[in-house]
Amino acid sequence: MSIATELADVVDRIARTDGDLHAFLDEPGRADRVRAEVEALAAHEPGSPLHGVPLGVKDVFRVDGLPTRAGSAVPADLLAGPEATAVTRLRAAGTVVAGKTVTTEFAFFAPGPTRNPHHPEHTPGGSSSGSAAAVAAGLVPLALGTQTVGSVVRPAAYCGCIGFKPTYGRVPCDGVIPNAPTFDTVGLFAADLALAVAACAALADGWSTRPAGDLPVLGVPSGPYLDQADVGACGAFAAQIAALRAAGHQVREVAALGDIAEVNRRQTVVNLVELARTHEPWFDRHADVYRPQTAAAVREGRTIDEATYTAALDGVHAFRRTLPDLMDDAGIDVWICPSATGPAPRGLDSTGSPLMSVPWTQAGVPALSLPAGTVAREPGGPALPVGLQCAGRPGADEQVLTWAAAISKALHDPT
Repeated sequence: MSIATELADVVDRIARTDGDLHAFLDEPGRADRVRAEVEALAAHEPGSPLHGVPLGVKDVFRVDGLPTRAGSAVPADLLAGPEATAVTRLRAAGTVVAGKTVTTEFAFFAPGPTRNPHHPEHTPGGSSSGSAAAVAAGLVPLALGTQTVGSVVRPAAYCGCIGFKPTYGRVPCDGVIPNAPTFDTVGLFAADLALAVAACAALADGWSTRPAGDLPVLGVPSGPYLDQADVGACGAFAAQIAALRAAGHQVREVAALGDIAEVNRRQTVVNLVELARTHEPWFDRHADVYRPQTAAAVREGRTIDEATYTAALDGVHAFRRTLPDLMDDAGIDVWICPSATGPAPRGLDSTGSPLMSVPWTQAGVPALSLPAGTVAREPGGPALPVGLQCAGRPGADEQVLTWAAAISKALHDPT
């Protein structure tokens, strides 16, 4: 099948099925725009594994030829600007933008209309809700997202697809509407690991191909951090650990994150202050069109004094220095833990809890969510996806994705 035919099928599939899912933003003339992109692509030799791959792009990335709304009703011209480097790099590698995907407002917590592709009465997670749902539903095999707290890992887990957040700063964030620059990280969703690796090779600075080597030593951060997960998530995680050990992986329990309440608190402080600063140029003139949840967060961020913010920021930087030391002392290569506190909650008024992502986002380390089975939230309820989260050392993105193949195989084929 030709690339033109494949992309035409993608456009048709979005038109036929996305009216219920709401993963993509409406785009008049989508078929003509995609056809023009495919024709331009035909002038280049297919030298990349991404050649002709349809791409969903979270609507906080600027994309030439498409408006940027960031899930908001503020005037679009306020958000206009040059195309995001991440989009330009993927286009240069041969991807074709299938369209903009739904985001929560300004990549914070006010949900968009996207539904979970497994059970539409459940949230897909946020803030990269549309990107995760689009990949999980098979509308596109690859999509861009961002993570400021848990906005790649959590929706990937809820929707049952691969989600990867690289090391902080490994992929340029220019051309992306900021949330909290201390944490904002470009991430992605993919239908399989090979595609995730190919996308990262195009996106990330200094990407290198490295052999798998020995199996990594896996660390379980025992203590109050894991206590944040619900019974179903903890039961699934125990089964995942058993499967990994049966497949020959070393899994060590490590006392860690005993101060998780403080880790969570400083994440909130820095996020709220920086969100307020990001919106300083627009908020006073357009507060009436902000969603109540976002407006309240901006106002709260304005009340936090500089000393409180500076102390929290100092704590973030100290944490980024000490977490790798803890891994060295424990002799582990990758942390493993649930990707979310449980499967996707019922209802579309909330995007769920990001708590299981907080320490890894705050530390700036690469974090990967692998599909890891299903769990019912309540007796007799529907089985919903859960994920296994794998967090590596800063800069070890290549190793995390390489080791992921053996980890995923153990989860799904323990024999």
